[in-house]
Amino acid sequence: MPHPRFSGDEITRRGEALYDQSIRALVETQENIGKIISIDIETGDYEIDTDVLAPARRLQAKHSGAAIYGKRIGYNAVFAVGGSLVRTSK
Repeated sequence: MPHPRFSGDEITRRGEALYDQSIRALVETQENIGKIISIDIETGDYEIDTDVLAPARRLQAKHSGAAIYGKRIGYNAVFAVGGSLVRTSK
C-alpha cells in the first residue's frame, strides 16, 4: 500500500540519505552487520532487529503513519531472490 504523503522513490531517497549521512557510522558495527534497520524518514528515529518486521512495527507504534525505510545493515539489499547479497563497505 502506498504511503499517503511520500512516493516509494522519495522514501528510498530520504532513507538512504539519512542512513549515509548520520546513521551508518553509528550502526555498522560487527554485532549489527546483517540485521535489519528501519528508519522513520521524517524524524530520523530508527530501530534495529534480526526480524524483518519488528523494527518497523516499533517505529509505527512510536510514530503512527510514519514513512519507514528499511535495509539490511552492511548489505546492498534486504533479500536476494535468485542471486546473492553483496556486502557493502563503510
